[in-house]
Amino acid sequence: MDHVDIAILGAGAAGLFCAGSLAGSGRRVLVLDHARAPGEKIRISGGGRCNFTNLATSYDRFLSSTPRFAASALAGYRPRDFVDLVDRAGIAWHEKTLGQLFCDGSAKEIVSLLLDRMRGTELRLGVSVTGLRQDGGRFVVETSAGPVSASQVIVATGGKSIPKMGATGIGYELAKSFGHHLIEPRPGLVPLTFAEQDLDLSRPLAGVALDAVTSHGSGKSATRFADAVLFTHRGLSGPAILQISSFWQPGDELRVDLFPKGDLAALLREARGQGGRVQLRTTLARWLPARLADAVAVELGLAEARLADQGNPVLDRVAARISDWRLKPVGSEGWRTAEVTVGGVSCAEIHAKTMESRLQPGLYFIGEVVDVTGWLGGYNFQWAWASAEAAAQAIVKAP
Repeated sequence: MDHVDIAILGAGAAGLFCAGSLAGSGRRVLVLDHARAPGEKIRISGGGRCNFTNLATSYDRFLSSTPRFAASALAGYRPRDFVDLVDRAGIAWHEKTLGQLFCDGSAKEIVSLLLDRMRGTELRLGVSVTGLRQDGGRFVVETSAGPVSASQVIVATGGKSIPKMGATGIGYELAKSFGHHLIEPRPGLVPLTFAEQDLDLSRPLAGVALDAVTSHGSGKSATRFADAVLFTHRGLSGPAILQISSFWQPGDELRVDLFPKGDLAALLREARGQGGRVQLRTTLARWLPARLADAVAVELGLAEARLADQGNPVLDRVAARISDWRLKPVGSEGWRTAEVTVGGVSCAEIHAKTMESRLQPGLYFIGEVVDVTGWLGGYNFQWAWASAEAAAQAIVKAP
């Protein structure tokens, strides 16, 4: 049996970063992953340019059943700390909207940075983890290549999102074997789908994108996102939908404002006052994509209606259909396209400052396997770096 000081299970963002933070600590560190290449989700992220952090990171940009759990780790390792690493590596980057930072070149540069940083540790790929137990005060990691003994184990196996990248959910099984509870994992940052009867509007609009505001809940407790919405053959996608999808659960109602930049009813009344024989759908197309204007007019039985002939109640109904669209999706595109997992190992059973299990000393959980899920836009990578650093520093500083 091979003996190491620290076994890190998973060679994704959190696992690779944690290994780098432990390199040079005088401990033998082994990273195990069943994939053939490290950091595969990093490589495909951000359209291949990796949205590696977000300057607006704060704990309230994360979903968790323990709302403030992420605050400690995020305060201990901030976005600028990772940017410093990127700068020292000579990787060019740029800021897009809302604090999102991307590589100018390729996401592979981030993978290379992480691999360079973990020199002195060992990485074994193509090795599946099948179990974890304790024996004589040490952990035994059961793998497809035989058992490995370790003093400490860091579970960085990720969630269930994007199974084609190798996601299996093994981390949840390992956690449960030590008595940990799960917050039921579900797909997050994922397109939403409609029932067949609700596709009459969206299906003809497949490919149409426009700025919108999505909201979940009501009143002061409502969650809202302003960004692009994309109509698909099966429902809705685009950043504003991906964001709200992490909050949505089956049976919930969502509201979508497809004209957030003004009072559409007032604009229609003003246009009506200018007279003329123009059709309502033609007027709507001044402010909306023509296909959307046509579809709404047809749906409301106003396909051939002239604007000048419509009273205020009709114009209010048209405006509400566009600016206050209420819908109940029947589901999502699922794990296949979900960018993250919502839920995971319960934070109530993990020390926030160290990421160590409250149930089993020497066992740590970092990254996506934990019940911490960030918004779209680099937040989940920042959680990977921050939670990994918290665990590594706790181990290094331990007596």
